Amino acid sequence: MSVHSPHDHDHAHDHHDAHGHHHPTPPASFSRAFALGIGLNLAFVAIEAFYGWQINSLALLADAGHNLSDVAGLLLAWVAALAGRLQPNVRHTYGWRRASILAAFANAVLLLVAMGSLALEALQRLGTPEATQGWTIITVAAMGIVVNTATALLFLRGREHDLNVRGAFLHMAADALVSLGVVIGGALYLWQGWAWLDPVISLGIAVVIVVGSWGLLRQSLHLLFDGVPPHIDLPALHAWLAARPGVARVDDLHVWAMSTTQVALTAHLVMPAGHAGDDFLRQTSEALHERFRIDHTTLQVSTAPLMPACHDFHEGKGH
Repeated sequence: MSVHSPHDHDHAHDHHDAHGHHHPTPPASFSRAFALGIGLNLAFVAIEAFYGWQINSLALLADAGHNLSDVAGLLLAWVAALAGRLQPNVRHTYGWRRASILAAFANAVLLLVAMGSLALEALQRLGTPEATQGWTIITVAAMGIVVNTATALLFLRGREHDLNVRGAFLHMAADALVSLGVVIGGALYLWQGWAWLDPVISLGIAVVIVVGSWGLLRQSLHLLFDGVPPHIDLPALHAWLAARPGVARVDDLHVWAMSTTQVALTAHLVMPAGHAGDDFLRQTSEALHERFRIDHTTLQVSTAPLMPACHDFHEGKGH
């Protein structure tokens, strides 16, 4: 039989298995914001990279790389939002949600490689600093402040209700500050004529990007190998399921990310008094969604254990 609630779809299969889905979808209006933000930043990257190459400014080239990461981040967020709308089929029963995790991993690897090359070049240039054009640096970086601020404002309205949109907003707001740092560096060069300032600023920008990218690399790699999403407290989740009415034991509990925004859970509930009914399954699925942000729940119920316990979540051990 099949029952429905405003937030999910629960299916009970001959009173032994429950299957729940939650499909959060960002507002369609943000597709235009993503497209406009990507277009603005791509145009700015081209301008900044051109002038950085023309005046031999590593600071501008580094900031261009940073803004290219913005494009990748916005594109990733947009793809993740669109992928959530694709319907599963007989070949891909979860659809293409995991593509967002793979894209995040590829984005982090490319950024780390690019910033490593930039850091090596900056270190070499520190030994033989070269003159650059301060006013050009200030003008182009100031354009970056305008572009990044304008892009952030595109996502201002939705940042409180959608984590994907909030991530895009925070990323762009932070990048406006990075461009401000380049402006300050250009002004100091004009004031003091410090030729070494350009490679130093480049190193600083590279460090900022590497620190941010390293977290993205670790998290995306963790999720690619079906790691428990960072917002899930697995011992607390296990304890909550075990405390449900009629549940004597929780076995075979698995939680993993289907995408960068959606989480799945499967578990075997031992209920000696027998299955508690469809309302129990529906309420458990809804509570998992509200308490732990789990979108896809599959529960198996039996009156006796079907297998030996394989996890000790309180001791942090498993096999």
